[in-house]
Amino acid sequence: MTGVKRIVLSSDHAAIQLRQTLADHIAAQGWEVVDIGPTTPESTHYPKHGQAAAERVASGDCRLGIILCGTGQGIMMAANKVKGIRCGVCSDTFSARMIRQHNDANMLSIGARVVGEGLAMDIVDAFLTAEFEGGRHATRVEMIETVEGA
Repeated sequence: MTGVKRIVLSSDHAAIQLRQTLADHIAAQGWEVVDIGPTTPESTHYPKHGQAAAERVASGDCRLGIILCGTGQGIMMAANKVKGIRCGVCSDTFSARMIRQHNDANMLSIGARVVGEGLAMDIVDAFLTAEFEGGRHATRVEMIETVEGA
């Protein structure tokens, strides 16, 4: 994973407005934001957006990724199919912090129809400021990678 503060954001049509708000919020914190999501409200398929963002993270082009759809669930499932991705859906700050500290998550998924704008920004902040703790958690992340076939 690169040390550059570069992050990819994507979503389906259900989360365009929240994604753009989060992109501005993250950029204000000094991150280089790569927004690859749609800009028009026509219906689009979340799996392709989750995969595209995950591939940017897995390749090392982006350090982290944030993806959004209506619930956050479907796009997360697609992202997790990309080798090397550990993405969790979070609707609270505690979980967002823990997936970084304990699971070394490199992607966060948020449900735009589940979480309001203010809470979404807090969730993102918790995710971005947390650091992987290693130790016993590293063993568990290695076990996840083994299941993945890494």
